[in-house]
Parts: sequence; C-alpha cells; structure tokens
Amino acid sequence: MLKEFEKRTGASVTFVPAQDPIVNFLGTKIAGGQPPDVAMLPQVGALTQAVQKKWAKPVGAEAKAQLDKNYGNGWKTLGAVDGTQYGVYFKAANKSLVWYNAQVFENAGAEEPKTWKEFLETAETVSASGVTPVSVGGADGWTLTDWFENIYLSQAGPEKYDQLAKHEIKWTDPSVKDALTTLGELFGKKEFLVGGQDGALQTEFPKSVTQTFTGGDQPDGAMVFEGDFVAVNIAQTDAEIGTDAKVFPFPAVGAESPVVSGGDVAVALKDTKGAQALLTFLASTDAAKVWAEAGGFISPNKSLDVAVYPNDIQRDIAQALIAAGDDFRFDMSDQAPQSFGGTPGKGEWKALQDFLKNPKDVAGTQARLESDAAKAYQS
Repeated sequence: MLKEFEKRTGASVTFVPAQDPIVNFLGTKIAGGQPPDVAMLPQVGALTQAVQKKWAKPVGAEAKAQLDKNYGNGWKTLGAVDGTQYGVYFKAANKSLVWYNAQVFENAGAEEPKTWKEFLETAETVSASGVTPVSVGGADGWTLTDWFENIYLSQAGPEKYDQLAKHEIKWTDPSVKDALTTLGELFGKKEFLVGGQDGALQTEFPKSVTQTFTGGDQPDGAMVFEGDFVAVNIAQTDAEIGTDAKVFPFPAVGAESPVVSGGDVAVALKDTKGAQALLTFLASTDAAKVWAEAGGFISPNKSLDVAVYPNDIQRDIAQALIAAGDDFRFDMSDQAPQSFGGTPGKGEWKALQDFLKNPKDVAGTQARLESDAAKAYQS
C-alpha cells in the first residue's frame, strides 16, 4: 500500500515498527527531534494523549473530504478529539471471532457453538477426542482484555459497557464480577487450555494461532479466539482459510453475540505536504483496495467493494462491519488511558494475566483493576 503511495506521489516512505506503549515510543522520537510524519495509533486513548501533548496535527481539507465521502460518522468520531478531526481509521478489526481447525471439529463430531454454554460443551467434546480445545496467547495481555470485553458486552449489555469504558462505574461493580466468573469457567479448566494456565501465559499471540493450524488434525489446540487479522498468521501455516481454518462469531453469553471492533488510526505529527498527502490516500478507497486484496485486513471504508477481499470469510467479516454502521462498540481497553489499557505488564493487561494464573480470585482481580483504573483516569 505504501509502495503504491510512493508510485503515485513520488514520495519516499520509510516504515518504522513501533513498540508498546506507543505514546512512550513516540515521545522518545519527538524528544530526539525526529518525530515521524505519520503515526498509526492502536488506541483511542493514545490519540487523545497525542492531541493533549500537542503532537497531533488536524487533518487537511483533502483528507477530510475523503473521510466525509467514504466513512460513517462512528469511525470519523473515533478519529476526532473535541470536535476536531485528527485521525483516519485506515485499518479496522472485528474482534469477536473464534477460529477453529475444521478437521479437528469433524473428527470430534463437534459443531459451531452459538452460546457460551454450547462453547464450553464443544470444548468438552473436542477434549474428549484427544485435542486440547483452546489456544490462548496470554503472554500478550491485550488478548485477555478482548476475552473479557466480549463476555462483558454480551452479558452486561451496551449501556454498562459504555459506562465501564469511561470509568463511570467501578471495576468492583457486580457486572464485572459476573463477567470474570464467566471467563473463569474457561480459564479455570487447565485441561481446556494449551499448556494449561502456565503454558497460556507463556504463549504469544502469533503462536496461539499457528499452533491451532499446524499438525493437521492433531494440532496443539483446536480453537483460537481473536480478530479477523488472525488470517495473516494462518497464512504462515499450511491451512487454507475457509477449508482447514473456519470461523464462528463469539458465542452469546447474554441475549446476543457481541460485536467488538478495533482499529488503527493514522495521525499526522508533522503538518507537511507529505503527511497530509498520506492521510488523504489512506482515507481513499484506492488505498483500502490495495491492502484488502492482499488479505488479513479489514477496512471501515464503506465505499470499498467487498468483492476485492480474497475469500468469502473475509468478505463476510467486512460486510458485517459495514452493515453495522455506527452500531458497534470499540475495544474497551483501547478507549482507556494508555497506562491502564495499553501498557505491557501494567494495568488491565497485568491484572487479567494474574487472573488467568488464578481464575478463582475474582474479588482480588476486581480490586486491582479498580485501583489501577482510578489512578489512570485521574491522571
């Protein structure tokens, strides 16, 4: 996609991978007098901080025109702070998906579950067939926040979800206890997790995916929960999406299955012609088409023809995202201050890793979450 931008504009682009926490990473670049022209931020909270620190520059008129043409109000609002448009949500994600090894399911006589109760029953069926049911990438704390958020949204409902995301209710609220107790029904069963709790805590996200689709019908794990971007990691195995690797919506804990979205927002840190040109390109349908054709990517651009996606699974995911319009909930931890929702070894990431290690400690987990959240939202 960046090569296409270079070809069209004559610009020269250098891509630099970032590290978490992203605001700290950018701070060192800015302090050293070398801020990037454009940064891709994985959290709404990070965008807000970038604006508060006066790093971010508003999008120009051309980029704004592309946003108005191709994006719904929900995605534009996420890229704005206090009514001013700073960001372009170029890359989106459906973070309410469970991917599974189709051959394992067939051998076990398992079917795609629709409810949480059925999900646990399916895990039992798969376990009885000789394959560990669930692969969890617990070494990356963000995967655990996604588990919690999907359960919480389905069980507590959208209104409570919004309140907790803004810290308008405390993490000691009974609704959080209910969600952690439900999550503990999975995390508390050592035999359901690849490597048990300790093994899950040592497994990084990419491995949690590849070990589900490596080894034919005898992989380390049968299912892995995460977003549509899992397709990138599946591509590193011999499994074919739609045949060997299939997917079902996150099971309903309450009345409906949850739909949690995520995404990366592009923001200019230099108000230069090149930076604004890149934001304009990112907001266009042409840029989305280049990456969508390559796979492992979902665009919130409503003008993009879903036919460009490489397989039916990704087309369906993209279609569902666009069809949701503004009726979706964004990743809760990504909305939080970075110190609580986006820092390895701290805040929500650390508290849920501790919970995975000891799923019986619901009250202690709530207390730690509330203590860390209160400090983060105050600052």
